[in-house]
Amino acid sequence: MTGLSARDVAVVRQIAGFALGYPDAELLGRLPLLRSAVDTLPASGGGALGGLLDHLARTPAEQLAADYVATFDLSRRRALHLTYFTHGDTRKRGLALLRIKQTYRRFGFVLDDAELPDHLGVVLEFAATVDANAGARLLLEHRAGLELLGLALADAGSPYAAAVAAVSATLPPLHGTVREAVARLAAEGPPGEEVGLDPFVPPEVSGARR
Repeated sequence: MTGLSARDVAVVRQIAGFALGYPDAELLGRLPLLRSAVDTLPASGGGALGGLLDHLARTPAEQLAADYVATFDLSRRRALHLTYFTHGDTRKRGLALLRIKQTYRRFGFVLDDAELPDHLGVVLEFAATVDANAGARLLLEHRAGLELLGLALADAGSPYAAAVAAVSATLPPLHGTVREAVARLAAEGPPGEEVGLDPFVPPEVSGARR
């Protein structure tokens, strides 16, 4: 996304992260503030996000809640947890989650016990409010999953596709390797459990706590 300052990139990521959260009373009450923040962005950065916020503001809360569950909880291809796209429910995912959590810990970013560190909304909050460079690295490490999520949302005609597209636009243009990874993930879906294979977990992280 050209023409955005570092501040604008942070605003885009933070608004997208909020908008991808469950549409509870707290989020709905925050919509006017988020809309005001979108209005400070250039049209190239805020147009699609503004449309999503308008959708959230005008849609009845009960319908938003039902749509959110149908969109993100009932489809593997629209999961908001980034490591799921590369590791599925395999044992390797646990180590991937731990590595993300360790990144957060280095910057003093502590999660609630109910939150998984790879949730896109959590990654975006970290990137927007804690450390932009470390957050961008996490997004780039999971770029294929991010792009697959965006494609799946667009294919479903979901208004949430706007949030993922806005985040993708804050990252460098896709290159061949990532395009190929996206194509592979789209064709195969997340991997299944690798029964009987116990991944090696280094001693220094096996007992680590957040």
